[in-house]
Amino acid sequence: MFLHLATVVPCVFLGAIVFVIKKGTLVHRRIGRIYMILMMATATTTLFMPAVVGPRLLDHFGFIHLFSVLTLFSVPRAYFAIRRGDTRTHQISMISLYAGAIVIAGAFTFMPGRYLHSLIFGMSALGY
Repeated sequence: MFLHLATVVPCVFLGAIVFVIKKGTLVHRRIGRIYMILMMATATTTLFMPAVVGPRLLDHFGFIHLFSVLTLFSVPRAYFAIRRGDTRTHQISMISLYAGAIVIAGAFTFMPGRYLHSLIFGMSALGY
């Protein structure tokens, strides 16, 4: 879980930076590459983390893992789109990735019963 947090927390900020800076610049490309690498690492680590809230498939995967699949699909799609000059597909993929994997999935991590919920709101949130 700590490896996952170490890779995803920087993505919250790097993704936001990439959205607001001028597109196509060297800074945009470099931060974007770091963001993509970290997002792939994030998605990979989540596949080893069992779901703790809601129904589970194979006693491991939950709905939250759909965001891992989104990431593992969106990052290569965005990378190869920009390599072939398809800026529209790249843009759609990256916006979808940030909205889904950072904003929406991030919001789910603060649900009761999840680690970050107890960390932020206290152990009493878990009933202790």
